Amino acid sequence: MSSGNLTSHSATAATRRTVLKTGAIGVAAGIAAPWLAHTARADSVAIVSTSQDTGGSRQIMSDGGLSETRLARMHETMTRHVEEGWVPGLVTLVSRRGEVHTDAIGVTAIEGRDPMRRDTIFRIASVGKPIAAAAAMILVEECVLRLDDPVDELLPELANRQVLRAIDSTLDDTVPANRPITLRDLLTFRAGYGAIFTPPDQSPLAQALIDAGVAAGPNLISLAPDEFMKAYADLPLAHQPGEQWLYNTGSDMLGVLIARATGMSLGEFMQERIFSPLGMTDTAFSVPEDKRDRLPAAYWTNFETGEFGVFDSVDDSQWSQPPVFESGSGGLVSTVDDLLVFGEMMLNNGTYGNERILSRPSVALMTADHITPEQKAASAVDFFPGFWDNHGWGFGVAINTRRDTLEATPGRYGWDGGYGTSWYVDPAEELIGILMTQRVWDGTGIPQKLLADFWTSVYQAIAD
Repeated sequence: MSSGNLTSHSATAATRRTVLKTGAIGVAAGIAAPWLAHTARADSVAIVSTSQDTGGSRQIMSDGGLSETRLARMHETMTRHVEEGWVPGLVTLVSRRGEVHTDAIGVTAIEGRDPMRRDTIFRIASVGKPIAAAAAMILVEECVLRLDDPVDELLPELANRQVLRAIDSTLDDTVPANRPITLRDLLTFRAGYGAIFTPPDQSPLAQALIDAGVAAGPNLISLAPDEFMKAYADLPLAHQPGEQWLYNTGSDMLGVLIARATGMSLGEFMQERIFSPLGMTDTAFSVPEDKRDRLPAAYWTNFETGEFGVFDSVDDSQWSQPPVFESGSGGLVSTVDDLLVFGEMMLNNGTYGNERILSRPSVALMTADHITPEQKAASAVDFFPGFWDNHGWGFGVAINTRRDTLEATPGRYGWDGGYGTSWYVDPAEELIGILMTQRVWDGTGIPQKLLADFWTSVYQAIAD
């Protein structure tokens, strides 16, 4: 921003108070956010190119089939979201046919001046689910694991399960499971464990998950892997294995399964088989001290108090040291370039450069819709309204099944992370898009608008 947009000290202080009070609702109209004066555009390659043609201008299309003028429009749209104050900064990436455009906008902290950078490290939350699924498929290809074998041998805590008669049943009102849980169940979130959207006061199981410290939520799991699995050994399934879809928990159990199958930690296996071969040098379950200056503070509107504030600071970050539990569902940190490389591997049917991580059939299997119409109907009340109308689910990824928005190319796959990230691959358009912020998504309309505007901006830039 120009110096003409600098606010006075009193206006800045007033704005900070407003942000702290209203949180995700944003700042009042006409009052600039305190970081507005420091909005920076670093490492951006989305350049506007125009030329005179009969008194007007024409758009220049890049080799990747993207309009440079429309990429500049995307920058303006994303800048506006930063200026409105919901996030202090963000980083975007669009790649099409090998041509990469990145844009780093704003700063890393609400009251800071350090600009966002292309190599800023973000907590990617559920964007890590596709990576955990890829790790499992490596073991399937090597016949260490099999998709339809029971997981009982490696996860004995899941053997001989009892199943609730209904989601509001007491914990002892159960029937036996009609079959064992398989690896396929974990990968597709049909194992019978997952996020329970029924209020805890209406579901004893939902309350029991909270009491055991294993319920899905914003904070990292603080139990060791064996303790995590033991907690589930004492709890019934919410539904019969394979019957319906429940979000999240399958990826965490998958991480424990991978660790036990390999004799390595999940992070060690991912490092050896995915991160190192692909050159994903900044993706891990913690941030070492020599990279800590690239980790921004994370913010949220506290789900319990409704107050806005710091969710995870830099100095005492949950990611400042290796975690007790390496969460396959949401514990990784990464950068736009690392996620781009992973996306390119998937887009290239399992290869990146000279490295083959997965076979083409494995990528096809991961990105197919495995949820039947009957299972979608049974799962509709357990996730966001309308999700199953235009989505399917593969192994760790959502899949677009119907084009009802600009970006919803049938077959496009990826996922969003609850700490403010989004990653999708579109094989039909040969496109990868990534959005990184450090603001925990909440229930207000603002994150939905930011996400919608990002993906609309990506696809409106296609010019061929």
